Amino acid sequence: MTDMTALKAETRKAAFARRKAAAGRQAEEAATAHLLALLRAETAGAVAGYMKIRTEIDPVGAMAALVAAGRPVCVPVITGPGRPLAFRAWTPAAEMIDGPFGARVPAAGSWITPAALIVPLLAFDRDGFRLGYGGGFYDRTLERLRAAAPVLAVGFAFAGQEMETVPTEPTDQRLDAIVTETGVIRP
Repeated sequence: MTDMTALKAETRKAAFARRKAAAGRQAEEAATAHLLALLRAETAGAVAGYMKIRTEIDPVGAMAALVAAGRPVCVPVITGPGRPLAFRAWTPAAEMIDGPFGARVPAAGSWITPAALIVPLLAFDRDGFRLGYGGGFYDRTLERLRAAAPVLAVGFAFAGQEMETVPTEPTDQRLDAIVTETGVIRP
C-alpha cells in the first residue's frame, strides 16, 4: 500500500464519521435551495444527479425540481471497473433497480451526456478537491467530459464535511463549486 493510498484510506474513515454527524433534514433542505439556484443560474443543459447511499446528502429534491421545470436529468451508471461513468435519463417516476455499490439506477432510458454534475463526496476542501470512495469513477468521468466540452462539477455536501486539505493525486479532478447548507463555495 502506497503512502497516499494509506493516507486516503485513513482520511475516508474519519470523513465517514464527520458526514454522519453533519447530516440533518434542515441542512439538506437549505443545501438543496442553494444547489437549485446555482444550477438554474449557471447551466441550461442536462444535469447529472445521483441516488444517495449511506449518509450522503440527498440531491433528489433538486433533481425532481429540475425535471418539473423541463430540464433533462440523469444519474450515473457504473459500466465496469476502471471506466468512466455513463449517465441514464432519470425522472421521479423512473423504474429503479439495484446497481453496483448499493446505488439505484434506472432500469431503462436514454443515455445522456450531462452539462453539469452534482457530485457526491466524503470530504472536500476550499481548493475544490473532494475525497470520494476510492474508485476514481468521478475523476475519470470529469476528465473525459472536460476533454470534450465545458462541464460544471458541483460537489454537494454538508458543511461539516469540509476539511483543511484533501489528500490529492495528479488524477484527482477539481470541483468548480461546492454547495452546502451554508451556501456556495468557489475554489
